[in-house]
Amino acid sequence: MSNLFDRANYPSQEPHELVSGDRWTWQRPDLANTYDPSEYSLTYEFHCDSGGGGSHAFTLTATETSDNYYIEIPSATTANYNAHFYKWYAFITRTSDSERIAVDNGSTKIIDNFADTNADQRSHAKKVLDKIEAVIEGRATRKEASYSIAGRSLSLTPITELLQLRATYRALYMNEVYRDRVKNGKPTGRTIKAKF
Repeated sequence: MSNLFDRANYPSQEPHELVSGDRWTWQRPDLANTYDPSEYSLTYEFHCDSGGGGSHAFTLTATETSDNYYIEIPSATTANYNAHFYKWYAFITRTSDSERIAVDNGSTKIIDNFADTNADQRSHAKKVLDKIEAVIEGRATRKEASYSIAGRSLSLTPITELLQLRATYRALYMNEVYRDRVKNGKPTGRTIKAKF
């Protein structure tokens, strides 16, 4: 494993997922090749893709060196950013006259830091799957039994539909599990058979 505090090992693109309360780092050498860091600056504008209170919009400013742009945001700063999906735009500003252009955009998910939260970390698919299974097994709490999906109460749903819903949400949840395994370089357990 590479030392992630070393600039040489920073990712060269914006991460798809960032952890609130962790140090965030990446670099953009491709932009530095086009926009000389001695004459330009790089900033990012992040905006949450839904409403709500808290820090749902913020700006990140790159550190310029002679040949690169580095994003290095300390843990104390990122701890103030709420977990959610964010859209971002990268802007290059010309130092001589403060003219600015957008050069890139994308989206990133900020997630809660496991070390700093007691919040339920299950995905939406896993939460719904657990509630459906509780109703099927007859052990649902009043709150779970009255849970609604697309306007229909689980407690009023026929068992055949509950089984179909369970299959749907189990597939969604297992896809998340497989994605995590692939992301971490682990086998998914799926077997692909081919005929020749």
